[in-house]
Amino acid sequence: MIDLKTDVRGVATLTLQRPEKHNALSRAVIDALQEATETIAANTDIRVVVLGAAGTSFCAGGDLGWMQEQMAGDDAMKRGAAQALANVLGALNTLPQPLIGRVQGNAFGGGVGLACVCDIVIAADHAKFGLTETKLGLVPATIGPYVLARMGEAHARRVLMSSRIFNAQEAISLGVVAQALPAADLDAAVAVEVDAFLQCAPGAVAAAKAYARSLGPVIDESTIQRSIDALITQWSGNEAEEGISAFFAKRKPRWAV
Repeated sequence: MIDLKTDVRGVATLTLQRPEKHNALSRAVIDALQEATETIAANTDIRVVVLGAAGTSFCAGGDLGWMQEQMAGDDAMKRGAAQALANVLGALNTLPQPLIGRVQGNAFGGGVGLACVCDIVIAADHAKFGLTETKLGLVPATIGPYVLARMGEAHARRVLMSSRIFNAQEAISLGVVAQALPAADLDAAVAVEVDAFLQCAPGAVAAAKAYARSLGPVIDESTIQRSIDALITQWSGNEAEEGISAFFAKRKPRWAV
């Protein structure tokens, strides 16, 4: 599900390894990603982290089969699942090491959320992005604080509600992506960013990152709990049931015209 490798320079590569499911976020993936993130945070020999994915997609968002199971469960089950997703996003966002996103393919829903917790995102120019939750009767809830922090409210409102797909150049204009370039040039561009950090004092880098976060939008426990509550509320409604059922049945949901 997750592959973690660290080289002699202290560069960790964290790779989503579920290409057959477009790296969708199931509970198993979330738990493995949480464990890997905690391992990285505790290792002071790791100086920079690259978050990438295997296959043609970066991350298709939440695994809809897993979500369907949560929706059928009781409140404790829903809350546990939503908390796990919120926890891993928070852990990635607060990593002391700089986090570079290597987005080699499409990023939808939670995939955009993963991009938004990175400090720098380098994307293939063919990659598509979208906050696609509302098409499914869902809301981009747990990723919302990070999307708003990255895009700002005005930009986020362009794409947060409509499920509209946008390209890598628009992702740059929205503040999600730093560079978009041909896939063949992706590794070289990531290497330039990595090398810059390796010239810096690691403690100073960590302090600068923490300082930047302290000056930005506040994402505290209250904010995170609001995002969890929003997700659970939508999971419990009729629209989510209809949207996900329609997806698996390969039909339009009742609201689509």
